[in-house]
Amino acid sequence: MQTDLTPYTNEEKAVIERAYHNMLEEIKPHITDPEHLKIIDIAYQYTLEHYNGKHLLSGKAYMLHLIEMGRMAVTEFGLAYFSVVSAFLHGITYKLDIPISEIEEMFGKRIAIIVEGFERISEISLDQLSYYSDTFRSMFFSLVPDVRSVLLKLIHRLYDVRNQSDIDSEKLKKYFYEIKYLYTPIAHRLGLYKVKDELENAEMRYSNPEIYSEIENKLKASRDTQRQTAEAFLRPITNALDAEILKETSPKFSYTIKWRLKSIPSIYAKMQAQNVPFEEVYDIFAARIVIDCDKTDEIECCWLVYSIITNCYEPVPERFRDWITKPKASGYRSLHTTVKFGQKSFFEVQIRSTAMDDEAERGQAAHSLYKKAGTSPLSNEQRLLRLRQLIEHPDEVNIESSYSEDYHIDKVFVFTEDGALVQLPAGATVLDLAYETIPETAYMCTSAIINGKPASIRQALNSGDKVQLITDRRQTPNADWMFCVVTQKAKDEIKKYLEEEKLKDAEFGHDLLMRRLKNWKMPDTDEVINTLVEEYGTDTPTRLYQQIMTEEIDLADVKSFLETITDEKGELLTRNKPSDNKELAQKFNTDEEQILVIQNDKINNAKYRKANCCMPMKGDPVFGFYNSNGDITIHRTNCPNAKELHEHFPSRILNVSWEMDRPKTSIIVHGYDKQGLLGRITKIISDELKVSIGNVSFTTGRNGLFDGKIALQTTDSETLNAIVSKIKTIDDIIDVEIINY
Repeated sequence: MQTDLTPYTNEEKAVIERAYHNMLEEIKPHITDPEHLKIIDIAYQYTLEHYNGKHLLSGKAYMLHLIEMGRMAVTEFGLAYFSVVSAFLHGITYKLDIPISEIEEMFGKRIAIIVEGFERISEISLDQLSYYSDTFRSMFFSLVPDVRSVLLKLIHRLYDVRNQSDIDSEKLKKYFYEIKYLYTPIAHRLGLYKVKDELENAEMRYSNPEIYSEIENKLKASRDTQRQTAEAFLRPITNALDAEILKETSPKFSYTIKWRLKSIPSIYAKMQAQNVPFEEVYDIFAARIVIDCDKTDEIECCWLVYSIITNCYEPVPERFRDWITKPKASGYRSLHTTVKFGQKSFFEVQIRSTAMDDEAERGQAAHSLYKKAGTSPLSNEQRLLRLRQLIEHPDEVNIESSYSEDYHIDKVFVFTEDGALVQLPAGATVLDLAYETIPETAYMCTSAIINGKPASIRQALNSGDKVQLITDRRQTPNADWMFCVVTQKAKDEIKKYLEEEKLKDAEFGHDLLMRRLKNWKMPDTDEVINTLVEEYGTDTPTRLYQQIMTEEIDLADVKSFLETITDEKGELLTRNKPSDNKELAQKFNTDEEQILVIQNDKINNAKYRKANCCMPMKGDPVFGFYNSNGDITIHRTNCPNAKELHEHFPSRILNVSWEMDRPKTSIIVHGYDKQGLLGRITKIISDELKVSIGNVSFTTGRNGLFDGKIALQTTDSETLNAIVSKIKTIDDIIDVEIINY
């Protein structure tokens, strides 16, 4: 509570009391519940006590400002007692350092939420509003859990426009900047056209006083001419409408016609757009025809009037707008057409029913588009519609059911270090922001400062956050980063970087392997490389080279393996078909089939292999490690490297287990190695006979023959016999045998 102010004089108290009772008289037709009026009175007495002695720049009591805002909330914006109480309490938490908990204790949670929301949007820096006006408008609705906070801010700025002597020049300049780029567009989107026009006119009068006065004076000087022009334009339309009313075939209706000059800001905008002086702006007139008829006939009558007007005057097709068939997001419905009058003049004509006109003037609930909180993320349009519903039907808004749930926000809006406003999807992290704002150096992002506090690149962002990105040239992306971002842009850039690094590794790995093969005096032929690809299960030579470079494949192991399959001259040994299929089956069975269950929903169809450092066998306790190349390495739990992997890369550890009870059935296939043969075999097994394949292993000799083993997930003898019979019908197949073990 402030104690350094001189209390209001008795005369000032009398003025305040009179203003308060006048406000009550004006709002009582709209707020009839005695309990609601009682809460308003408590708020009045509470603020009078705390602001006693506080004055505005003009010298009048600060309480008069609060009382006037309360009156405006009800009589001009159609709000209920929540907004009146909030108008009294707005700003009190930061002006007088009163905790929000005290407001909640005295006036309830909903009032506290509105007041706190008002404070939150008041703290946002709007210095770069003109560059990001659309984004700022969206952000305002994402920052507050109750949209009445935004409406209260709009009421405040309208008060400022009407009471400019209460505000110092610097603040007034800032406020008109906000009015131009933020509050006028919000009023327009809400369908608060009178508020929008008042704000727009006040802003132009402030920022361009000479031009405003010049246009205003010219309009006043030509008032008689304008009236005569309007009457001449409307006369044929009136005659045609009167004649239509007399027809028995026409729907029953009556009408009223109003005309006006367009606003000075609108006329000035046309002068600028057309690069002409005032005298050469020929479309400064607007007329409105409001039709009174049965609700069932209103659309037919609107189109009937439109046809009468276009019979009287030549329309301008590109200026036609049908907001009846497809209303504006605000719920506005009307037909707009512009027609030519005389040689140069143009008239805009709006056609609507009395119900449509009432909606346009007072608002429209737009219930069909309205969504309650808690169902799905609300778009900016839906938030505007919620605010409109609040304006139109304040008594229908139940504090416990309609506005007590938290909003589901589908976007976040954050500020960068230089003040730029960035829109990101909900859940976006520091790393997402880096790729959005500094794509060229985002890969060097190491951390951030959020609202003055250190944060990691994984930190999720909230609307209103001020973020300073920290980079280091030594930083490079890794596969973990794919789990740190939600935007597709960031994912694509990280993936691109990792793929480029893999290609670089592959180039170095290729050169390294070629040098070693030369040193070992072993051949560097395609046959050797393909043999290594098969042995290490890398699918492609590129992956083989990349894993050699990253030391996932030990070159000492490569040398040992090549020594087992080359002769004394370094030539690859030729592998012939064994004379007995039982001998072949015995050879394959020495290499125990490895089958794992990977317990992680994020890993789909990933390849895995045994780690060279501990060589786990089936049945050993194991864990999986998700490598930077996207594959999984299986380690024993007592692996020498296990502790280091768990400590330094906890997010890449996967729970895996052996699948112990799978069928032990395979077929041995022998034949001539021809292109596409394996595909034909697997098609018979998987597509035609619907049997799952567990593992496939093929070896090709120099003589063009191959030996193959295919593990099958079935032991049904009838199915196995069918598989064997069908495969034997394939050309180039020599023999097929079933092996059970």
